[in-house]
Amino acid sequence: MPASFVLRKSANAQFFFSLRAENNEPILTSEQYSTKGSAENGIESVRKNAPLDGRYERKTSTDGKPFFVLKAANGEPIGKSELYSSSAAMENGIEAVKQTAPGASVVD
Repeated sequence: MPASFVLRKSANAQFFFSLRAENNEPILTSEQYSTKGSAENGIESVRKNAPLDGRYERKTSTDGKPFFVLKAANGEPIGKSELYSSSAAMENGIEAVKQTAPGASVVD
């Protein structure tokens, strides 16, 4: 299965999306949006910003696990990763987003 953005409506009527790799594992999950159109704009922002290394903020959770946040040009977060077991695994996750996001289809 090719990489894709899966767009969903949450229990609280907000919209969000996840970027799923070819193995269907989520590699980036968005913030919540009040409208479907806003979420679709978020997907376009991920496509635009994903190839740019400077848009990734590398962070560490309170329990010491690395993760990343993808930010738009204005510094607003667009999505974040899951927690990784190592910095190397996190870097692989960033590379996966860079490679798959620009051409990923949307599954609604």
